[in-house]
Order: sequence, then structure tokens, then C-alpha cells
Amino acid sequence: MTSRRVLIIDDEESICRVLARHLREKGHDARFALTGGDGILAHAAFRPEVVILDIRLPDENGLALLERLRERDAALFVIIITAFGDMQTTIAAMQRGAYDYLRKPIDIDELDAKIEMCIRSLEERGQPGLVIEAAAEADPPGLVGSSRKLQEIFKAIGAVSSSRTTVLIQGESGTGKELVARAIHAAGSFKHAPFIAINCGVLVETLLASELFGHEKGAFTGAISRKRGKFEVAGDGTIFLDEIGEMTVANQVKLLRALQERTFERVGGIETLSTNARIIAATIPSLETLVREGKFREDLFYRLKVVTIQIPPLRERQEDIPLLVEHFVKRISRELGRSTLRIPEETMASLVRREWRGNVRELENAIRQALVMCKGDTLLPDLFAGDGEPSIRPSPRQPPEAFKDLHAMEAGYIRQVLEHTHWNKSESSRILNVSRPTLDRKIREYGLHPSGTDPVWA
Repeated sequence: MTSRRVLIIDDEESICRVLARHLREKGHDARFALTGGDGILAHAAFRPEVVILDIRLPDENGLALLERLRERDAALFVIIITAFGDMQTTIAAMQRGAYDYLRKPIDIDELDAKIEMCIRSLEERGQPGLVIEAAAEADPPGLVGSSRKLQEIFKAIGAVSSSRTTVLIQGESGTGKELVARAIHAAGSFKHAPFIAINCGVLVETLLASELFGHEKGAFTGAISRKRGKFEVAGDGTIFLDEIGEMTVANQVKLLRALQERTFERVGGIETLSTNARIIAATIPSLETLVREGKFREDLFYRLKVVTIQIPPLRERQEDIPLLVEHFVKRISRELGRSTLRIPEETMASLVRREWRGNVRELENAIRQALVMCKGDTLLPDLFAGDGEPSIRPSPRQPPEAFKDLHAMEAGYIRQVLEHTHWNKSESSRILNVSRPTLDRKIREYGLHPSGTDPVWA
């Protein structure tokens, strides 16, 4: 491991001497200071790359000193150590730029691991890699990539956009089916007309029929007034029917008539209305299979598949991953208020090798989570190591009593995301990559609320 300059700032001299001796045995140049004032002087003279900082000093609050040190050197890695691991202090330290936060008595193996992570980030700064600046302004939504398979999709979009042909888009979850539909609409002659997306899998039969075709007053319980459906509202625009395979047979019959005759009636109505809306449908399962199983009408299937666009999963177009990573890092960095970030070759290689079962959506969520959790300016592979919900879990070495601090850190992370989104739970769920019910449960479990007076987790 490369030798680095490490400064310890702690008012307990015995701790300083033990840590300094240990770090020197590891090959580092280690020095210490017993007060905040001496720490500032030592920083100016010694120019450390890593600082181990106690939160409680005789002459200055450690959080204030952390801010002063980071103002002097934004690239400095500061590891906070304290005997007091309350939630608010932990959150405040991370918000002020601490690299990590450790409890006393210090687990020397854990400290070594944190310092090694700092050193890896320092070493990566001089290695080949991608340096990405946050986007100056929001990019228009669209498909990103240059692979041969994606180029074929671009050609198909160009070919069908100039007509009113019905299009069926097939692909796994997270591949970007709605983006393709929006691209077709945006490239067409009626791009200024509405684009209306409906998920057929989340509405029961009556409500989906009402959304599509509208309803008359009293048509069903809760229908207190007439409602115009999407086929009326869309005009010359596009209706995107996602998860079309989930549509019931009764609604399939109504949709078939709208496609064949360009007419429909509102639910509970007798007036025949006409439509000029274009239909683009999307499905994850094969509609051919659903037709064979008797779950989808064959005549509707052939009406929908006039043109079929098959979107490949991300694992079949790995050459697009670096472009997608750069795109998402730029966009999400802008959203989070971050500036320059480095992606080492090792990180990019690991992202390209990964299977990405959730496709582009999973990649975007992984990058968002990594950017939220990244404590320096380098996205190391470790930030992408885990799958599933972002939760700080104990290592096998940690004793049971560590769970309280781990839960407190998870609560702090969730609060940071909630505050970033101004308590928009839908957006927070997307950033955290958890379901809305899971987020609500976590909020209740940790007693979080937007007043800023959360109780310490216990």
C-alpha cells in the first residue's frame, strides 16, 4: 500500500500515539495534534492527505473544524471519530463532507479499511479514467447509445414516425419502451399533439375503460359527472398503452373496435365518438404466447403488430454502457448539485461486465445511489457492489450492539434523500430504489418527519 500523509487530531494523547505508531508501522507518515488550533497549523505545515478527527476538542467543535479543513482543501479525506454516535451529529458530519464516521473505541481493522479506501481514491486520481462534469442544463429525454442494435431501433423510429401506423414495442422491464414510444411521437408530424401514457396493468377493468374511453355520469359507482377519455383528449396525438398484455378481454374488444373503425363510446353512454389518435403498445411477455394461452385476442394482436420493435436487453448491447454511465452521471450530478467526478477504468469495466437484470433502469438507479453515497470525487467499484435496497448492514465482525448505529446511519441516509427531494416520496423511492410502502415503513420506523426534530433512533 502506498505511503500517505495522515494527521490525527484528538485531545487524548494516548490515542494519538497509539494510532500514529500503528499507521507508521503500516508505512504511512503519521503526525498528531491535540487541539483544533494545532490541527490547523499542522495541516498548513504537513499538508496531510487523510485526517482522523475527533468530534470533541478542547478549543473547537470538530464539525466546525471539519468545515475549515474542507474549505482549505476540498480534496481532503476526513474520517470522524467520536465516543458519541448520535444520529444528528452523524448526519451533520456527512453533510459537511466527512468521508466516514467511526465510533470509539476504534476498531483498528475498520479504520485501516477506511484509510485504504481513501488511498485507493487518491491513487485513482492519477490513473486513466473518465472525468465527468455535471451537465450544465437538463438534457432532453431520449435513447442513449451507439451500438448496432440501437442503431437499428433508431432506423425503425425514423421509418414509422412519418405515418400513423400502429406500433408494438417489446422488451424486458427497464429497457426503455416508453422512451422509444416518445421518440416515435416526437419525430412525427403531430409531435405538438398530446402524448398520453397509460399503464394497463395498474387499473382494474372498469377504471381502465373509463381512462381510455371516458364515462357518463352514473355509469358506475363514483361516476359523479361525465369524463372525457384519453381517446378524446389525445386528438391527433399518441396513446401509449404499456403492459398491453394485462388488458382484460372485455377491454380488448373495445380497443379492437377503436383501432378498426376509429370509433368508440364512453362507458355507460350511447353516443358514438370518433378518434384519430395513434396507438403505440408495449409488452414484456410475448403476445404470441398470450394468444396461444387464450389470454389475448388474436385479431387485436395482428392489429397491434403492424410494426414491431424489439428492444434488446442491456446485456446484449454492453458497448452502450459507458455512454449510458456518462449520461446518467452528468444528469444526476446536476440534480444533486455535484461537480466533477472521476470514473476509474476499473469501475467502468465492472459496470460493463455486470448483468443488469433490470436493464437501463437498474443502471440508472445504481448510479444515483452511488452518487448519493460517494464521499469523494471518485466512483470506486465498491459503490456498485451491492444489489437490492440501500441499507447499511453490519459486517460479520461487528457485535450486536453495532446495530443501533447502523440503523441510525440508514435513517440519516433516508432523511438526506427526503430533504433533497423536499419530501417527495415518489422521487425519494426512485432514488433509494425501494418501493413506496417500504419507504413509508422506514419513515414510520425511524420517526422521520420534515420538521427537522426527529428523535434519535432507539
